[in-house]
Amino acid sequence: MQVFARQNLRRAVPRLSRCISSQQPPDSQSRTASFGFRTVPEDEKESLVKNVFDSVASKYDLMNDASSLGVHRLWKDTFVSELRPGRRGPIRCIDVAGGTGDIALRILDHARERYADRETTVDVVDINAQMLKEGFRRFKKTMYHNTPQISFHEANAQELPADKFADNSYDLYTIAFGIRNCTSIPAVLKEAYRVLKPGGTFACLEFSKVDNPLLSLAYDQYSFTMIPLLGTILTGDRASYQYLVESIRKFPPQAEFANMIRDAGFTTGKDVDGGAWENMWGGIACVHTGVKVA
Repeated sequence: MQVFARQNLRRAVPRLSRCISSQQPPDSQSRTASFGFRTVPEDEKESLVKNVFDSVASKYDLMNDASSLGVHRLWKDTFVSELRPGRRGPIRCIDVAGGTGDIALRILDHARERYADRETTVDVVDINAQMLKEGFRRFKKTMYHNTPQISFHEANAQELPADKFADNSYDLYTIAFGIRNCTSIPAVLKEAYRVLKPGGTFACLEFSKVDNPLLSLAYDQYSFTMIPLLGTILTGDRASYQYLVESIRKFPPQAEFANMIRDAGFTTGKDVDGGAWENMWGGIACVHTGVKVA
């Protein structure tokens, strides 16, 4: 993967040089984005991220269990249970960057088990075909397979096709541990706002900033040593998990991300834990929510 990235960067240098020397207005080839701790041409990040998830898709759950000691399952359970899908009757949901189906299955199970709701639906969207294959395989083992309650779509969160994902069509938009991998977070938020109905909820579960200095230090040491090592042992792919750790550190802290959500048009709570966001485990993970009011 590292060789692949260096080759892409070498190919990108002449293009960047031509843009700078001609002093043309910036375009998608001259803009840059972070790929972990590296800066790459914006138009190449998508393929680099795709390469990461192609590599880890088949063992994604195993690696998540090992790297978080299973805690990611508790975070996802809490994320969905606090949204209470089905509480007010059947809803239409879209789960973006949700290829493995983790969140979609929790939404449908919660609605069925808590509220006897078998009409709530979830459209799972992911840019990565390999991740979607894993999700589809998982759902074949459930009662929801071959029902109208679940569907899988390969699409870019930044540009959801309007013919499939119409304006004002969803009650709930979820994205868990995926938005930090997108090239343009504002573009993702803009699309989320577009497809939600007035009164609809945007909900994002993502790794975030740890405020406690001692916890932050311990978390950094664990992340940068153990997670890449586990990637090597369990999947034979250290580089992909090194990127995943670095991408967490590049994601905006809580208040900054909350402001981005508001800039997209959503209404949020105050900029405090328990307001615009809710920290989990001291901020290692965090839930952000916003409502489309008009």
